[in-house]
Amino acid sequence: MNEGPRAGLSLGRDAAAVRKRVEAMEKLLERTLTIPGTRQTVGLDALIGLIPVGGDVIAAVMGAYMLWEARNLGMPKGAMLRMAGNVGFDWAIGLIPGVGDAADFFFRSNTRNLRIIRKHLDRHHPGTATVDG
Repeated sequence: MNEGPRAGLSLGRDAAAVRKRVEAMEKLLERTLTIPGTRQTVGLDALIGLIPVGGDVIAAVMGAYMLWEARNLGMPKGAMLRMAGNVGFDWAIGLIPGVGDAADFFFRSNTRNLRIIRKHLDRHHPGTATVDG
């Protein structure tokens, strides 16, 4: 019988590990590159979204990963519905040529979803908080 410090702890549901993964995913999807000469960032969500239809589907699937992580945390269904709405809206608006590409700069569903997850983590797992530098 394993009685070590990690006994009974599933790494997939460890709040600190989840925080690191969702923060990394949000950065990858929304803030990977800085547009030269500006302070505006862009990530894979916007870049993949340039591929008609299929790109928006891929970006939505990648955004849905954060929902899976929210489920691992046992987040309330209301918060997860808001997150699903953010991903769904981003996907739907992305299907409109031109408009969807521009919307990726203004409606960052993954950043919104990260805020929802962080709020939950800060309230229920305050030891996972990190200081941004």
